[in-house]
Amino acid sequence: MRLWQVDRQGEPGEVMRQTEGALDAIRPGELRIRVAASGIGLPDVLMCRGTYPLTPGVPFTPGQEFVGTVIETGAGVATEIGTRLMGIAAFMIGRGSFADECITYEAMTYPAAAAMDDATAACFTIGYHTAYLALVRRARLCAGETVLVHGGAGGTGIAAIQLAHALGATVIATAGSAEKAEICRAMGADFAVDTTAQDFVAFVDKKTGGRGADIVFDPVGGSVFERSVDCTAREGRLLPIGFAAGRWGVVGVETLAFRNISIVGALGGGFERDVMLAAHAELLALHAAGKIAVRIDRQIDFSEIAVGVQRVADRLVCGRIVAVN
Repeated sequence: MRLWQVDRQGEPGEVMRQTEGALDAIRPGELRIRVAASGIGLPDVLMCRGTYPLTPGVPFTPGQEFVGTVIETGAGVATEIGTRLMGIAAFMIGRGSFADECITYEAMTYPAAAAMDDATAACFTIGYHTAYLALVRRARLCAGETVLVHGGAGGTGIAAIQLAHALGATVIATAGSAEKAEICRAMGADFAVDTTAQDFVAFVDKKTGGRGADIVFDPVGGSVFERSVDCTAREGRLLPIGFAAGRWGVVGVETLAFRNISIVGALGGGFERDVMLAAHAELLALHAAGKIAVRIDRQIDFSEIAVGVQRVADRLVCGRIVAVN
């Protein structure tokens, strides 16, 4: 079968190569999936660079998200062969979705609605699950609150904008260009700021009348997270989602205490199966109602996956890139 491999650390366009290979025999609890399409995201870039926490040893096949059909099941698995699923591949052991077939664990898969096309399903799980668990389960978002979404033109940022808007929040988004800020507005942000032209702290202060945002959803990290303290409302919640900037932000306990704000962790993989299935069902209902929708930046062929991952690395993507097998 065809697969992409990373054989050393570096930029995706330099270290990814398409080759032929086969998967090992599956083990108890595993599923073998015939991949129909795979979503490309920032974690794939970080795995190529060796900076992602769950990067396996080289050589490995990257690719986190997929949609496809079950073609083999391991012992103890309830899912039937022939079932169409979306979810997350076993990328952490080098069996990612950038291949004709991938391995996954039953607990990392979800039903794919019949009406949801492959391109959408391949890019849905991580972004929308993360946004839901962060905003709804962890931050307890209420209608009427203000949500600040950093990196709003990225896949997870767009998911957070759409979900917060659908739940009745006022949404402020940050983006790295005027074009990306306009995309944020088109996705449902009430206000969006190009951070290359304006300071986001001053922007949020002005748009909220000095009150600040009730919730800050931050996939960027670094100094962006640290400066977000200055535009968080009293009793506000800071959600550290990721570190696209290259490091996690650091905020002192004293600062949190004196401002009466909280840092709230929101890792999607840390919840029980029933919680995740319930969240997925609610998200599918919102999608069916037209309230959330993946923004596909471009759809590419399997042979172009390395180019697609490099585009993400070069910050040329607004939304998601999906590769179709």
